[in-house]
Amino acid sequence: MPHYSQAPIRRVTAADGIEYAYREVGEGGVPLVLLTHFRGNLDNWDPALVDALAAGRRVIAFDNAGVGGSGGVTPGTVAETARDALALVDALDVDRADLLGFSLGSFVAQDIALIRPALVRRLVLASSAPQGAPGMHGWEKWVIDSVGGRELAPATMLDVFYTRSPESRAAGEKALGRMFSRTDPDTPTTWQTRQAQYDAVCTWGVPDVSLLARAAAIRIPVFVANGDSDPMILPRYSHLLAGLITGAELTIYPDAAHGFLFQHHERFARDVTRFLDRPR
Repeated sequence: MPHYSQAPIRRVTAADGIEYAYREVGEGGVPLVLLTHFRGNLDNWDPALVDALAAGRRVIAFDNAGVGGSGGVTPGTVAETARDALALVDALDVDRADLLGFSLGSFVAQDIALIRPALVRRLVLASSAPQGAPGMHGWEKWVIDSVGGRELAPATMLDVFYTRSPESRAAGEKALGRMFSRTDPDTPTTWQTRQAQYDAVCTWGVPDVSLLARAAAIRIPVFVANGDSDPMILPRYSHLLAGLITGAELTIYPDAAHGFLFQHHERFARDVTRFLDRPR
């Protein structure tokens, strides 16, 4: 299998009629399916992280409906996005998987685990929060201005994904360099995807404490992780989520913001691998 930076884009048509774009690396074990962040496509996964995760297992990254190189239209709710992800998983004949959801993808991963619990063996939730958590309704203006404009600028993304320390900022610049060094990039996400996905983020964050009980229904091993300075999904929401799920593990990475898993890719990959390989 090639490294992620050389893995070709493959396509599969699901039962919903949508042709999904995906990449995969690694072999063996229970497949690990990656669910990405707001406006992210296949190129927004750090190859260094994916390669480390794929050292002992098959890893699948994909563009959900309407995103990047996939067909269809991006839905405006997490629940619909989860149904689309399940269509892709079914099209690949995956009947048992581990999930790693990042940011918006972590909301989707929670819903997949609730909709089809028999599919998910273990769950990794990076920069995550439970649905309905108080104070989660939308992002601060400077955050959405940085990542939500019609044109995405690397400099403003760095402000959200990394801290102001020289070490964090340097790690972010290196991660971006690894992500966007390909000669066959994925199709950029559209404005329709941006609008629909932020609708989904805001809907998930509408305050409703009764919805916190949903997370407690996840009864599989869960690893929750975040950076200590994440401005998009504040660390307190990761603490809340881990407290709602019986037996969930929690790690907060130092001097790190939303992109902690890329900044600390070596440590995070070790932590995830240890979690996935640990006997239950």
